[in-house]
Amino acid sequence: MFTSSAPLLSPRDFQFPAISLSGNVDQSMYLHFRSSLTNAPQEGLVVVEMSTLGGDPEVARMMGEDIRFHSDLCPQRRLVFLGKTAVYSAGATFMGFFAAENRYLTRGTRVMIHERLITKTIDLSGPLSTCIATLKASLHEIRSSIEIQNEGFQNLITGSDITMDELLQKAPENWYLEANEAQARGLVAAVL
Repeated sequence: MFTSSAPLLSPRDFQFPAISLSGNVDQSMYLHFRSSLTNAPQEGLVVVEMSTLGGDPEVARMMGEDIRFHSDLCPQRRLVFLGKTAVYSAGATFMGFFAAENRYLTRGTRVMIHERLITKTIDLSGPLSTCIATLKASLHEIRSSIEIQNEGFQNLITGSDITMDELLQKAPENWYLEANEAQARGLVAAVL
């Protein structure tokens, strides 16, 4: 379990979030997020509130990298995640970019973690050697996606008592954690 160096926040600290995100994690959410982040205070507490059933994991990673970058760029401000009702899939990926001590959930919120999904039809046509190259390219894409997925999983579980083995066992079947369980396992600092 993580040991927090940051003070534990109270519900009052979350009264007026600087950034509110809800809905599908997509380019539209990213544009709203970037605009809100640009206009957020450069010092003190900055709450990023999110409720999502998921979406594009690469958009979640872009938003997460912005959080990581701005945390390093402006150490005088504290970027904090507040998950409300549902933090599924890409939302959990995004949450993983916040230090565990800066993650909070509202009561009854569910976090859902699963493996990345792919839907792909491979059309083999032409000389046999090009067919092998097509298959290898698809295999490389899948392997690279698994590496990226597992980097996100590692971000999410750092500071918790969840092992990568446990996560990799449960993720293929969609692992749902209720807020109190997420706190007990060390994924979040507190439930509000």
